[in-house]
Amino acid sequence: MKKELFEKIEIPEGIEANIEDSTIIIKGPGGENKRKFEFQNLEFEKEGKYIKIGHKKATKREKKMINTIASHIRNMIKGIQEKFEYKLKACFSHFPMSINIEKNEATIKNFLGEKIPRKVKILEQVDVELNKDIITIKSVDRELAGQTAANFEAATRIRGKDRRVFQDGIFITSKCGKEI
Repeated sequence: MKKELFEKIEIPEGIEANIEDSTIIIKGPGGENKRKFEFQNLEFEKEGKYIKIGHKKATKREKKMINTIASHIRNMIKGIQEKFEYKLKACFSHFPMSINIEKNEATIKNFLGEKIPRKVKILEQVDVELNKDIITIKSVDRELAGQTAANFEAATRIRGKDRRVFQDGIFITSKCGKEI
């Protein structure tokens, strides 16, 4: 059944939002966040301090798209207000590993006694801090921060050995302030 469906997203004070073609740009004290959306049949408008997303004859498909895009925009606003933070811990029992961070790449040396260091790609707009065995990842974009944390975890994944014995690796301990 088709019906008119619109959702309003409030823009807090101190944050500026613009809609250009299929790109939404949100600027604030924390920086700038851009995202391109495939609008298809949806209508986007900026009304005062609200962003209005909707469709005049919405079906289930449009409703799903509206809710997904609205949550992405809320995450963009939340990231501008306060950066998303992931914490990882480097754990080792057999061989002490060392981690070096240089610009957009991190190297993990002596993981499981390997001679060749493992490399981890750090995405743009992501800040990585290293404090002994705790790695802190911060970004205004939730997806970039999460992908960088996943890159660290994937780089130290152990294959072909018993996970109960070989428990070395880098593991996510908190996502966006929530303990795991």
